[in-house]
Amino acid sequence: MTGSFRFAYDPADLVYGRGCVDRLAESLARSGSERALVVSGRTVGTTPSVVDPVTEGLGERLAGVFAETTPDKRLRTAHEAAERVRSADVDALVALGGGSSLDIAAFAAILAARGLGYEAARDELVETGAMGIPDGVDLLPLFVVPTTLAGADLSVVAGVTDTHEGDLVRGMAFDGRLMPAAVHYDPALFETTPHDVLRASAMNGFDKGVEALYSAEATPVTDGTATRGLRLLRRGLPALGRGERDEETLHDSIVGTMLVQYGFTRAVRAEERTATVSLVHAFGHGIARGYDIQQGGAHAIIAPHALAFLFDRVSAGRDLLAEALAVETAGRTDGEVADGIVEAVTEVRDALGLPTRLRSIPDMTEADLPRVAESVHGDGLMAMTPEGFDPSVEEIESVLREAW
Repeated sequence: MTGSFRFAYDPADLVYGRGCVDRLAESLARSGSERALVVSGRTVGTTPSVVDPVTEGLGERLAGVFAETTPDKRLRTAHEAAERVRSADVDALVALGGGSSLDIAAFAAILAARGLGYEAARDELVETGAMGIPDGVDLLPLFVVPTTLAGADLSVVAGVTDTHEGDLVRGMAFDGRLMPAAVHYDPALFETTPHDVLRASAMNGFDKGVEALYSAEATPVTDGTATRGLRLLRRGLPALGRGERDEETLHDSIVGTMLVQYGFTRAVRAEERTATVSLVHAFGHGIARGYDIQQGGAHAIIAPHALAFLFDRVSAGRDLLAEALAVETAGRTDGEVADGIVEAVTEVRDALGLPTRLRSIPDMTEADLPRVAESVHGDGLMAMTPEGFDPSVEEIESVLREAW
């Protein structure tokens, strides 16, 4: 039986279909925007088959292309994008590519709205670990054209990195004003994404659906969208892993990713923030930040181990997960159902051809695991784990060693 809950959510307009980037100008017009700067990575922003449909879809509303983002998501890059916003009289940002481009676009919007220079922004991140957005400040509207399946599109969270006195500094922004105005999911653009990038990103998106069903912040709304999304991903991702890019495979992979992230971050009130991702994503942050592996690869390695660890301690939505992942429950014990769920997740991971051991990360050593465990334990997403689950640093380290 469902207890009391509150689901306050103001999502982006969701636009799906082959060639839907042709309607970008219409989306901008609905927000009253006249001049949009496209923010992308260097490869994406200089590949005609990717960027041309977007610039053509913007038409006369195109103010330029800023093709400078990188997976490091550097604050200086966001500052340079904000400078382009000011100099080119831009009133909207279009993030093209993966989550890095969206994060840089979001921080560029914040820096431009606050009039912050690079040094002042860096000092704030060093001091607080966050970038605030004062009440009453209006941000430029964000529009997103994804080309990966990481599921970062319907988010009110953004992150950047920098260095200070030789140390890596990470900073976050979490605010409802960061929700994009519209997201255009065009299968034709996903077809251009390199196979290795697309399959790794898919694991990140898939795990958003898995975690949504056991999060302390789950609701019947997110249960419904995550369950349907996982069914589509379970069908589409194995085919994607084999290199198939037919219409059905792309539909299941893209629409499934769209659904599992619906409502996964919400700024419920100014003082109340929530997310439906937790343990696996916290592990992913601890592994991927500072090591030569993408988030999707980190998720691939750790997800089966993290889930087995979780199910050993709490129920963790296993009935819903079993339903979503087609795991047989009749006549099986809770432990057998949990094993079936872990096996189903592992099957998706293996079908995508992703790494299975931490030792495969080239710049990680076994001696690093205690430090990674500390990072995972202190990750803010651990607050979203199921009730009654409160692992120690030592227990987290034991999971990492099992995955080594």
